[in-house]
Amino acid sequence: MEVNNFSDNNSLLNSFIREIRDITIQNDRLRFRRNIERIGEIMAYEISKGFRYKTIEVDTPLDKVKVNIPDEDVVIATILRAGLPFHHGILNYFDGAENAFVSAYRKYKETGHQSFDIHIEYIASPSIEGKTLILSDPMLATGSSMDLTYRALLTRGAPAHIHIVTIIASRQAIDYCKVNFPEEKTTIWAAAIDPDLNESSYIVPGIGDAGDLAYGQKI
Repeated sequence: MEVNNFSDNNSLLNSFIREIRDITIQNDRLRFRRNIERIGEIMAYEISKGFRYKTIEVDTPLDKVKVNIPDEDVVIATILRAGLPFHHGILNYFDGAENAFVSAYRKYKETGHQSFDIHIEYIASPSIEGKTLILSDPMLATGSSMDLTYRALLTRGAPAHIHIVTIIASRQAIDYCKVNFPEEKTTIWAAAIDPDLNESSYIVPGIGDAGDLAYGQKI
């Protein structure tokens, strides 16, 4: 299974990562959402380099020209709610893609937030049979939400290839996905991979709660 860590190389992406991590900047919700969106755009561009392409002929005002365009049916699937600006960024570049949305959330077993189950209550998806599935979630902490989302989407068909796309992943989640996703047809894309999880399974150093930073605290 191929794992792409964007932080292994220097690029403009680092500036956006810095801003969503920085406690002096990240509480500007509009800026936070836009940075998440911009990261999605950059990652979509990089993912597109590995697609299958076909050649078409285009009429310009002066002549004809051959152009290579992607030749894959793409479905972008996102875990609500934190994933919405990330999804939007990816969709900005794959603007002809179909879309799927899954509600997956942590249901904590006690007030200390140290143990929880993942619950899925809602799924809206087209058929993903034989298509390229982009599974996006800005934070990949344990990997269990991504795994359950993928299994829920399998009720809509079997994809030809799976791209797991995240902004901040824990090393534990990367290892989890390597075990639980089909190795021969899964690619992982992470803007950064952090070393640890705390007792509440939040990524350390991470960014905090992406959903709260994007849309405000929930009760």
